[in-house]
Amino acid sequence: MLRVGLTGSIAVGKSFVSGVLAELGCRVLDADRTAREVVERNSPALRDVIAQFGPEIVQSDGTLDRAALGALIFADASKRAILNSILHPYIIAQQDERLREWEAVDADGIAIVDAALMIESGGYKRFDKLIVVHCRPEIQLERLMSRDKLDRTEAERRIAAQMPQEEKKRFADYLIDTSDGFKAARESAVDVYGRLLGVVKKKSSG
Repeated sequence: MLRVGLTGSIAVGKSFVSGVLAELGCRVLDADRTAREVVERNSPALRDVIAQFGPEIVQSDGTLDRAALGALIFADASKRAILNSILHPYIIAQQDERLREWEAVDADGIAIVDAALMIESGGYKRFDKLIVVHCRPEIQLERLMSRDKLDRTEAERRIAAQMPQEEKKRFADYLIDTSDGFKAARESAVDVYGRLLGVVKKKSSG
C-alpha cells in the first residue's frame, strides 16, 4: 500500500482536497479525528493531558473541555509544544494500526493521512509521498476569519503560530494550490491522484 501524507496550514483547503482524494478511491484518515478519539473519556492520553494541564480542562462529564484547552495552548507556544509531545505518540500509534488494517485488505491501494502538524512533528517521514496543500496568504487569512468567525488580529495570531506555508512547501513531493477556488483545486487533486497511481503501478511491477 502506498502511504501518503497530506498536510497544509490552517484554512488552506486541506479538507476539501482530502475529500476529493477519498472520492477518487483513496482511503483517507483524518488526524484531527484520531486526535479526538485518543482523548476520549478515561483514555490514557486524556489522563496524561490532565496530569500536565490540570483538572480545569475537563468538563463535569469527564470529557475534554476543548475550549478551555484551546485557550491555554493558543496563547502559549511552549504549552502547545508540550501538548503535541503528549498526544502525537498516541495519534501516530493509532494511525499506524489503521494503516496496517487497510494494507491487509488492499495491498495495492493508496492510504492518505491528513494531518496539519505532520511536518512539525516529524511524522511525515513515515510516508512514501507527501502532498502539501497551500494558498495565497491573503486568501488563507480571509478563509480563516470567515470560517472561525475571528477578527483579523486573532486570525493572524493563529496563522503565525504555525510553520510558514513557504517552509512547508519545501517538504512536498506534490503541491496543490487552492487559491483559485474549488474547480481548480479539484483538477490539481485529480492530477496528483493520477501521479500516485503511477507510483503504485511502478511499485507493484518492480
